[in-house]
Amino acid sequence: MAFALLALCVPGAAAAQDGDVTIVQIENVRIDYARVLRVEPVYQTLRATRMEHNCDPPQKEKGLSRVLGTVKDALTPGKSEKQAQADQDCRLVPIEREFKRPIAYDVDYVYKGSKYRSRLPRDPGSRLRIRVSVTPYLVNAPGAAER
Repeated sequence: MAFALLALCVPGAAAAQDGDVTIVQIENVRIDYARVLRVEPVYQTLRATRMEHNCDPPQKEKGLSRVLGTVKDALTPGKSEKQAQADQDCRLVPIEREFKRPIAYDVDYVYKGSKYRSRLPRDPGSRLRIRVSVTPYLVNAPGAAER
């Protein structure tokens, strides 16, 4: 019992259980840098609609009607006919706008002669910090020959 407990606590220790051997091993990890070849932003397209006032330009009066309108506006207190007409020519219209914003970046990079592609949340610049992990490949099939 003490040996099995020791095997869980000490890396590299082996414990025998039903004929199987369990080995706890520390992972071989290091940090390195890869050279970035290309960065392409991935965009999200957002559409928004808002209502805006759209007013037709008031029609210009000509000649005598212009003079009469000016005299009428001067003599009538309150809102003028031109202002009332301008208010009637305005209406709410939907205006659709489209916005694009980057949500991720597709990054092509090379490490030790091999090319890779990853989708990242930020633009990494010219160098990408990577995690390199090396673990032995063990074949669990009985009777399989190791190479």
